[in-house]
Amino acid sequence: MSLGEVVLMGIIHPVSRPFYPVLSNDTTGVKSVPRGEIVMLTIDEERFQESFETYSAIGSTNNNGLHRLALTDEDKHVRDQFVADLESLGVDIRIDQIGNIFARRDGQNQDIAPILIGSHLDSQPYGGRYDGQLGVLTALETLRTLEDEGIETKRPIEIVNWTNEEGSRFQHAMLGSAVFIEKTDLSEALDLTDVEGNRLGDELTRIGYAGTDAVEPFDIHAYLELHIEQGPILEEHGNAIGVVDGVFGITWLRATIHGETDHAGPTPMHTRRDAMATAADAISEINRLPNRLSADAVSTVGELRVEPDSINVIPDVVEFTVDLRSYDDDVVAEAIERTEAEIVAACNRHGTTYELEEIWKTRHTEFSPRVRDAIADTAESLDVTYESIVSGAGHDATNVNQAFPAGMFFVPSVDGKTHNEAEYTAWGDCVTGANVYANAILALAGR
Repeated sequence: MSLGEVVLMGIIHPVSRPFYPVLSNDTTGVKSVPRGEIVMLTIDEERFQESFETYSAIGSTNNNGLHRLALTDEDKHVRDQFVADLESLGVDIRIDQIGNIFARRDGQNQDIAPILIGSHLDSQPYGGRYDGQLGVLTALETLRTLEDEGIETKRPIEIVNWTNEEGSRFQHAMLGSAVFIEKTDLSEALDLTDVEGNRLGDELTRIGYAGTDAVEPFDIHAYLELHIEQGPILEEHGNAIGVVDGVFGITWLRATIHGETDHAGPTPMHTRRDAMATAADAISEINRLPNRLSADAVSTVGELRVEPDSINVIPDVVEFTVDLRSYDDDVVAEAIERTEAEIVAACNRHGTTYELEEIWKTRHTEFSPRVRDAIADTAESLDVTYESIVSGAGHDATNVNQAFPAGMFFVPSVDGKTHNEAEYTAWGDCVTGANVYANAILALAGR
C-alpha cells in the first residue's frame, strides 16, 4: 500500500491531508512526533466552517461574539438548528427533562456501552463564538464524516448538547450534566430562577425543550469533549492541542453585607454603617488571597448588587459573588475559610453584619488515563504536536468523569482571551482539533 492510501473497512482509499500541524521548540511535557503517519479520517473543512458560521449567526453580537444565554429565544433557535442537522443524519433523537439533547448513531453491537461526544451551545453574556459551540460542532462533524466514509463503528456513538453549562443565567454551572449523573436533583434544577425571577422549568417549556425522557445516567464507555483552551499556554508553546490531565476544583459563594441607609451629606464618617465600604474592603483582601495560598489559586468577584443604589444614599445592602479555584481541593477549602475571615474583619471595622452562602461547588477532576492516551496516540498518528495541560475552567466533562471514563483536549486560544467577544481560535487550529477528535472517537468506538 502506498503512503497516500489507507485501508478502511477492507477497502483502499486515497488519503487527503488538509491538516495544520504546528511545530514547536522543545518544551517540558511536550511530545514532538515524526511525520508521515497515515490519516484515517479527514473532516470536510468547508462544511465544518459553514456550520460554524451558521450557528454563530444565532445570537451574534455587533462585535463578532455571541449572546446566547441558556433557554432564551436564541438558545431555542440554535437548538432547533442542531436538531434539524441531526435529523438529516437519520439518528435517533431524544430530549430529557432538563433539556439535554441526545442523539444516537447505531453501532455494530447495540448492546455495548456507547461513546458519548459533544459539549454545550449556550454562551456567556456577550461572550465568544468558540466556547462550547466548537465542541458541539466538532462532534456533529465527526458523525457526518463517519457517514461520508460509510464506517460502521463497533460501539454506538451518542452526541449531546448539555443544558446551561455556563451557569450565567441560572446560577448552577454545568447543570445539565450534573443532573444527568444525579449529582444535582432534577426538581432543584427546574426550580432555579434567573435575576428576573424566571423559573428554569418554565423556560424549558416556553422554548419547547422540556423533554419527556428521564434524566438518568446510561452506561458510557467513554466521553470526549473538545474545547478551546481559554488560556495562553498552547499559543505560547506553539502546540496544536493540549491533552487535559484534569480540571480545577471550583467553589462559588454569595456574600451579603447588611448596613444602614443614611444621607451621604450630613452623616459623619465615624457613625456610618456602610455596606458598600465593607464590601470594598473585603473584596480588596479576597483579591489578594491567592498569593498567600498557592501558585495556581485564583479568586474572582464577578457580580455586585447595591441597595438602594442611589448616588446620595449610604448603601444598606451589598451582595457580591466570589469564585475560588485551584487544582488542590484543600487550597479551595482554605480559600473559603479565609474569604469568610476577611468578610468578618471588614464587618467589624464598619459595624455591619453579613451572610455567606455556598451556591455551587465541584471538586478537582483527574481525567481517565485511557481516554487521555487515546487522544495522545491519535495526535501522534496524525503528526500533531501536543502537551499535557490542566484546565482552570470547569466543563461538562468534569461531571461526566465522576461517573464514567471521560477526557477532553484543548485547541489554542489567541492571547488566551475567553468569555468575551474577542475570544478567537485560528480556523486552522479548529480544523486540526476536529481531525484529531474524529480519529480519537473512531479509535474509542472501534471499527
